[in-house]
Amino acid sequence: MGYRLIIFDFDGTLADSADWFRGIFNDVARRYGFRTVSAEELESLRGQDSRAIIERLGVPMWKMPFIASHMRKLVARDAHRIPLFPGVEAMLEQLQARGIPLAVVSSNAEENVRRVLGPVASARIRHYACGAGLFGKRAKFRKVLKAAGVRPAEALSVGDEVRDIEAAAAEGIATAAVTWGYATEALLRSRAPTVVLTRLDELLQVVAA
Repeated sequence: MGYRLIIFDFDGTLADSADWFRGIFNDVARRYGFRTVSAEELESLRGQDSRAIIERLGVPMWKMPFIASHMRKLVARDAHRIPLFPGVEAMLEQLQARGIPLAVVSSNAEENVRRVLGPVASARIRHYACGAGLFGKRAKFRKVLKAAGVRPAEALSVGDEVRDIEAAAAEGIATAAVTWGYATEALLRSRAPTVVLTRLDELLQVVAA
């Protein structure tokens, strides 16, 4: 495959922020006037894409930038409570040792991403394109491709949501969908990613293939 750039999503891909997200969700819903949900319904939302979730919860699109900004502030407050998935640091080290440049494209703030990664892991990431809008990742992908001097066909995007797959594919970037994050495996497979990863170490196998 000869990938010359690996582009990671952050929340749900490198950072295990699901429990934190569940804990703050209804407080954010009350603050911004959309529907609160039970733990069971929140889990069921994993089987729907972002547009369907927004419609189901009754979130006006004009509020999304304000919600995103507030969420970034909450992450900054709680970064010490958000762990990386086990094996992430070793995986980043091995990819870097193979000479493959790494990037992060995220809706989260770069400062938050760096804090959760920690100084050693964050230094392994060569390119950051953060603060993307909910449906604004495509422009961020273009930014990191340009910064890395890499053609779309030479890059691999690794993410846990449908919007990661859609934005990367629209730029001609191969997609690896991970099943340990926010979206269900069935939903991810329905969008025909290049590869589906069920374990973190499978990424190393894909890159080595």
